[in-house]
Amino acid sequence: MKVAVMGGGVIGVTTAWYLAQAGHEVTVIERRDGVARETSFANAGLIAPGHAYAWASPRAPMILLKSLFREDTALRFHLRADPRMWAWSLRFLANCTAARNRANTIVKVKLCNYSRAALIALRQETGIAYDEIARGALYLYRDPEHLRTGLANMGVLNDHGLGLRAIDPDGIAATEPALAHAKGRLAGGIYAPNDESGDAYVFTEKLADLCRKRGVSFQFSTTIARIDPDGDRIAGVVTDRGRIVADGYVLALGSYSPLVARGLRLKLPVYPVKGYSVTVPTDGFEGAPTIGGVDEGNLVAYARMGARLRLTATADFAGYDTDYETKHFAGMLRVARELFPQGGAYDRPTYWACLRPMTPDGPPIIGPSRYGNLWINTGHGHMGWTMACGASRIVADLIDRRQPEIDISGFSPARY
Repeated sequence: MKVAVMGGGVIGVTTAWYLAQAGHEVTVIERRDGVARETSFANAGLIAPGHAYAWASPRAPMILLKSLFREDTALRFHLRADPRMWAWSLRFLANCTAARNRANTIVKVKLCNYSRAALIALRQETGIAYDEIARGALYLYRDPEHLRTGLANMGVLNDHGLGLRAIDPDGIAATEPALAHAKGRLAGGIYAPNDESGDAYVFTEKLADLCRKRGVSFQFSTTIARIDPDGDRIAGVVTDRGRIVADGYVLALGSYSPLVARGLRLKLPVYPVKGYSVTVPTDGFEGAPTIGGVDEGNLVAYARMGARLRLTATADFAGYDTDYETKHFAGMLRVARELFPQGGAYDRPTYWACLRPMTPDGPPIIGPSRYGNLWINTGHGHMGWTMACGASRIVADLIDRRQPEIDISGFSPARY
């Protein structure tokens, strides 16, 4: 079967891998000049089932309201004359109840767990290396009340076998010696023993090479103008370099999925939320962390990637704008200096901003569409690296009419 995969990020390339494994003839269409040049390029690096909580929570509306008047909040909401943003926001607010937050978190953590296992299997099968660290992750709390809330919430994840456990400041220092000097600033934390980290960009590039060896072709610098329907099927994909026709199609374009699918009879409430990252070199420095984690009070994630330290923060509701200024990274660099004062060359940072494809409830959109030969694999938000292998295995199973190994009802495009 000929399958055209639209999108060359970590989601599109893992989809191509599993389809090629199953014997399909796969073409990946990507508007950039290589794989993983957008959201997958410089993300947080965490493979984090232990942080799979849905963003839509009872706390979120107040945080968003404050962001209208302040620039230092972790979630930032900008008023825009964008009907898609307002429609998405109303759906998001409807999911900000405790009951919906719990239900959506359960859906997400099942996929995250499944995907982590799929990544480990792929790593063992291929020997692929991507500066991975598989020794757990730390979620740090500075405030005792915030810590109590975190400990209360971790039960929903432990119900699904994550084995999260509370850890006091001395335990944090023992687990991560680079934090020993900072333990006085911390009330405690949560240790997720099965979480991992690694460079999604390196992984995707290397997996693309393995895909080529299995016959996958990549059409780079190719922009999709539209998807042409023919009744209840897709007839082809129109690009700026000609028309591409296949037997089946997978939509894996992240935040751009609803734009490319415009004109189809699909409901894809995926909206971009801009995230910021900074990478600093660690050569010659002895104080970089040895495992990844998150400063929960400031919502700054960090991960060691070989001779680099990656920091990420902020969810900025700013439409499709990916511009940034140096000031946008000041907060995360301040946190890094507090936690890891000898962690790296903070005076030599590399900056990046990207668009996270968020759904209003939290779980991605994975599954068949109303068109018989079009499948959806999009909307993974800030968890795309964590969810990639599992989500893509599910899509490959569905295309081959195999029953996926986990319940996928919570990801169905039909839920909207």
